[in-house]
Amino acid sequence: MAPLEGTGDDTLEQAGPAATAELRRPGTTTLNALLGVAREAGASDVYLGAGSIPFARIEGELRRYGGAPLTAAEADALAAQARAKAGIKDASGLDLDCCIEIGNHGRFRVNLHRHSEGAGLSLKCIPREVRSLEQLGLPESLYALTEFRTGMVLVTGPAGCGKSSTLAALLQRINESRPEHIVTIEDPIEFVFPSLLANITQRELGRHTDSFHGALRAALREDPDVILVSELRDLETVRTAIVAAETGHLVLGTLHTRNAAGTVRRLLDVFPAREQEQVRAMLSESLRAVVSQELLPRADGGTRVPAYEILLVTPAVSTLIRDGRTHQIPSVLQIGRKQGMIDKDTRLAEMVRSGLISAAVARRTATNPARFKAEADAS
Repeated sequence: MAPLEGTGDDTLEQAGPAATAELRRPGTTTLNALLGVAREAGASDVYLGAGSIPFARIEGELRRYGGAPLTAAEADALAAQARAKAGIKDASGLDLDCCIEIGNHGRFRVNLHRHSEGAGLSLKCIPREVRSLEQLGLPESLYALTEFRTGMVLVTGPAGCGKSSTLAALLQRINESRPEHIVTIEDPIEFVFPSLLANITQRELGRHTDSFHGALRAALREDPDVILVSELRDLETVRTAIVAAETGHLVLGTLHTRNAAGTVRRLLDVFPAREQEQVRAMLSESLRAVVSQELLPRADGGTRVPAYEILLVTPAVSTLIRDGRTHQIPSVLQIGRKQGMIDKDTRLAEMVRSGLISAAVARRTATNPARFKAEADAS
């Protein structure tokens, strides 16, 4: 596999400075109208709740719609519209996750909940189409990770950092390039993949299966080549994913961790102490790569850009995992550029030098903030 290399700055999506004015409040308080305004403004998330003015998140910043707060009746009506779009008739549940399609505005991931004032909705705007790594501002050489036929590839980062979009780009490459059976287990289904060269089966938690680990066990009997798990969130899911990666499948998944070393520690720490030695040995053989990412504001105010860290599990990294020396992984990252690795702070320094982000932004997110202190103080 060819070494993974950085990408030039011209691969990043361009946009004008983020506006700060209020969003236009549509004449009718319907999901279709409110989400249409959000789509036009390029929002990533929308927040609707009783007793509160609607808000949308644009380039990481919250902007409010004009007008008065939503009444309890209006919020209830919006929640009912979302349930109807999702085909959910039972309104007794207090918390609900689903995906809906709204007119010409595309797909939205929805969390329905109740709070002190009444009904609330948090909606994530799903991109209309799967974007390439280049469009996402990530190195195209990450496509090399799709060439693995077995093992585990993880995309990690905080909430809202684009993990789902990155996984979708990798999955789409497999879909376009080879005839394999892909099974996805998601909560909920975000991107809908048409089967191209690959045959894709998409399953949703709560609608098609009761649990991630149950669906994973079932997937092993469905003759898959590739399994995507939208989140490795508990012990049994992690255990089954590692077994699947060991038994001849390529497993793609996500974790809410901020760096590669933290990802390895999180995978190990979910297991009880008596299993640690065995799990370290299994993980050292099955883990192939970890890509950690975080979206940061551009210095020019345009579309947020990803800062990323790439860990490839070379024989040296495999030995560190097996021997329980995960604290030494950052040192391997710093000297692994020829193999295609990069640590987060080095990537941040590159972004500061090229003018993509400010030193102050780099300092806030860096593993070693002191590295950017002088530049941040001078800006």
